[in-house]
Amino acid sequence: MKKIFSSILFSLFISSLHSQTIPVAPKQDSLIILMNGIAHLGNGEVIENSAIGFENGKITFVADARTIRIEQSSAKIINIYGKHVYPGLIACNTDLGLNEIEAARATRDASEVGDFNPNIRSIIAYNTDSKVIPTVRSNGILLAQVVPQGGIISGSSSVVQLDAWNWEDAQYKTDEGIHLNFASFYSYHFNEDGGSIGVNEHYADEMQNIRNFFDEAKAYTQTAAHENVNLKFEAMSGLFDGKKKLFIHADGLKEITAAVLFAKSFNMNCVIVGGSEAWKCTDVLVANHVSVILGRIQSLPGNDDEDYDLPYKTPALLKKAGVNFCLSMDGFWQQRNLPFLAGEAVAYGNITPEEALMYITSNAAHILGIDNTTGTLAEGKDANIIVSDGDILDMKTNNIIYAFIQGREINLNNKQKDLYEIYKEKYGIK
Repeated sequence: MKKIFSSILFSLFISSLHSQTIPVAPKQDSLIILMNGIAHLGNGEVIENSAIGFENGKITFVADARTIRIEQSSAKIINIYGKHVYPGLIACNTDLGLNEIEAARATRDASEVGDFNPNIRSIIAYNTDSKVIPTVRSNGILLAQVVPQGGIISGSSSVVQLDAWNWEDAQYKTDEGIHLNFASFYSYHFNEDGGSIGVNEHYADEMQNIRNFFDEAKAYTQTAAHENVNLKFEAMSGLFDGKKKLFIHADGLKEITAAVLFAKSFNMNCVIVGGSEAWKCTDVLVANHVSVILGRIQSLPGNDDEDYDLPYKTPALLKKAGVNFCLSMDGFWQQRNLPFLAGEAVAYGNITPEEALMYITSNAAHILGIDNTTGTLAEGKDANIIVSDGDILDMKTNNIIYAFIQGREINLNNKQKDLYEIYKEKYGIK
């Protein structure tokens, strides 16, 4: 049975490899102007009738189409009257491009053996030929923070743009942070009744191991010359001089608080990833200027006595407290639902659609340190732009018809769309 199952998985994997490959878009070769669309700038502002021009991959102007005079003779004009224009969405904390088929080990390259692997770089394992990427891209996600998994220190993440021939071309911001899976105060204990959650008896030892590693790494980076190069400590150097951020994966109140104090003790810039109970310690986060990449809010409450819709309301609670945060999805193929995650935040809290958009564009760009080049529709920034038939946060009206990465018009086809057309023809659906 195992052999049959393995053969089926292998056949599916091979067939996916031989499916049609979508070509990478060529470099922008002329001025493009998007006219008469409803522009959502990503900073809370909306232009009801907009004109957006971009050339050589950069946005050259964003204006009200009724008040600007445009020389159109040499430009490619795209009339998008009544359509909605947005900055390209940014997926944070994902293993997109590192995983292909979860049940096939040979297609998973997201984690490395060992506990402390700061020298592991996700960027060199990023697979630009992944069949998942086009499905995510066709829903508006144009950039992604590709994050290694597993261990205590998983390695360094990088931001990629989702239309490239290889990982070198995909690089948007390389090795921007190190990821630490923080020790938990609680652990799952197995017993004859199945199991239960109890106090983690090894917490103190686990934290001491983490602190020892950081102490040694800091001492190593403060030494001018080394007879023997330590690759793990070399990779940590950017944390202590502010060039890199420490992304600490923690969910519970105690873990988040301890993580912030831990980072503060080393004077490191940290970001909390996950943060399901971040709403309980907003004062600590605000006082220490710590941002949060909030994990998937489509989940159950963590405790029996919490409101049934608490995960959905968490963005509103963080906003009210003044915490800087963005939204993220778990895994890789789930990233396609990122805009709808933001839409749910609107429905379950005092959050406007424009604010929710910021949580998957400009706020994400700021946390990842790429806000000087993307995240909003503004002059001088990269032309990472999407155009939708309707509201991108609404599952009923989200339909991406144009996407541009650094000015290049992206092919929005994918394998799922191909199958849809094939079976429409099979059953005579018009």
